[in-house]
Amino acid sequence: MLSVVNNDGTTTNGSSLIGETVREGARRMLAAALEAEVNAYIAELTNQRDGTGRRLVVRNGYHQPRKVTTAAGAVEVKAPRVNDKRVDEATGERKRFSSAILPPWCRKSPKISEVLPLLYVHGMSSGDFVPALEQFLGSAAGLSPAAVTRLTQQWQADHTAFMDRDLAEVDYVYVWADGIHLNVRLEEAKACVLVLIGVRADGSKELVALKDGYRESAESWADLMRDCARRGMRAPVLDVGDGALGFWKALAEVFPETREQRCRVHETANVLDSLPKSAQPGAKKAIRDIYNAEDRDHAGAAIKTFAKLYGAKFPKAVKKITEGQEQLLAFFDFPAEHWIHLRTTHPIESTFATVRLRTRVTRGAGSRTAALAMVFKLVESTQQRWRAVNATHLVALVRAGARFERGLPAERPKATAA
Repeated sequence: MLSVVNNDGTTTNGSSLIGETVREGARRMLAAALEAEVNAYIAELTNQRDGTGRRLVVRNGYHQPRKVTTAAGAVEVKAPRVNDKRVDEATGERKRFSSAILPPWCRKSPKISEVLPLLYVHGMSSGDFVPALEQFLGSAAGLSPAAVTRLTQQWQADHTAFMDRDLAEVDYVYVWADGIHLNVRLEEAKACVLVLIGVRADGSKELVALKDGYRESAESWADLMRDCARRGMRAPVLDVGDGALGFWKALAEVFPETREQRCRVHETANVLDSLPKSAQPGAKKAIRDIYNAEDRDHAGAAIKTFAKLYGAKFPKAVKKITEGQEQLLAFFDFPAEHWIHLRTTHPIESTFATVRLRTRVTRGAGSRTAALAMVFKLVESTQQRWRAVNATHLVALVRAGARFERGLPAERPKATAA
């Protein structure tokens, strides 16, 4: 048995000492990854400040130490803490930083299936995976560069099969659409990832499609939606997206019967861009009154109030609200329990936030298909934690064509006696 003589003359089991060294390496690697993750998050939001010019997102010490189980054993880590004072426009609640590397509920090291895509998106080559994982997970047995390459090839095949699957048996009642710019290995500098997330008739959320496109052009979106229609996808009842004209043009071409709902977060930002900073706080409250109105009638009254207050000085800002009024208020014609989901593209934004804030431009030659496969695997792993929409039983009624007034099912008129 291997033994090590200490300075005080005592001996220590050599295997135990090696184990401690490996665990210490895993702890340092995990701590460094958490620090880098938080620094990237704060750097991305450094320009967001309050009315006094103070930053809304800052460091705030560390959480209490906790033990995380790795392949090398349990290691104790102190996760950095972030003070995020921003407010979520969709829910009105404070935003919170959530680590993708070590979520609050996590007590074990991340799965290989989640770590490898994250490393690749960061720009690490397959040859660098083994030493990185050996420190991060405590062991890299069976993870040679060739094995990692085979894994990425399998994930590419999984993504290809996903994009070729039959959609005739699936009914997506609501769909969110957005173009995500991740600055990963997509070869073209202006390429982005086009994402569709849908709500099935049972109320569960599911990734519909994920494909790269040039910017968010109408042709790129139309090509994706034509492919979905070719594979049997029914026209959604409502599609939620931002103000990208390319998407709406493609939607009108492929699914003309689908109604449009503009994301309130993006629309609010577009309107505020047309106003001087001094007028933005008041205008933001006025716009919030529109979306948080009791029903469509009250929302229409709030739009008239907004036009009256800002129309004389800022007609361009008012025009953005009044011209797209139907698309801004479409969600009022659906169940009130679904309004919080339909006013914004938050399901996509929240899914990709942890990916977007932790990616950088990779200048080396990278595979476009491999990058898309990695992003697909990251989304696939988070999809397991998506929660269903509120009042799931009402989703089937929406597909059946039920009418809703003030967010409630409209009563059918009673038949008159002959």
